[in-house]
Amino acid sequence: MRLYVSNLPWASTEEELKVLFEGFGKVLSCEIVKDRETNRSRGFGFVAMEVEAEGQKALEALNEFELLPTGDQRARGRRIRVEVAKSRPARR
Repeated sequence: MRLYVSNLPWASTEEELKVLFEGFGKVLSCEIVKDRETNRSRGFGFVAMEVEAEGQKALEALNEFELLPTGDQRARGRRIRVEVAKSRPARR
């Protein structure tokens, strides 16, 4: 199951996101989308989980979860949003 995670704190890392979701099952991949020019987080990403039921549990538990970035103690947490990722239409 592929999940779309938005409203991520700017300082969040892929490793932090992976650890968070591994509490619910095996994570196949984790990606935070970054700006091409600045390489800064765009505030959203994707997590792929091996078992759909585990992905559903993660979605239910982590939607609206306040994620606190560990790197910057001055940074405030943000309530992340988790939903099932939609497939993109094919480009022409």
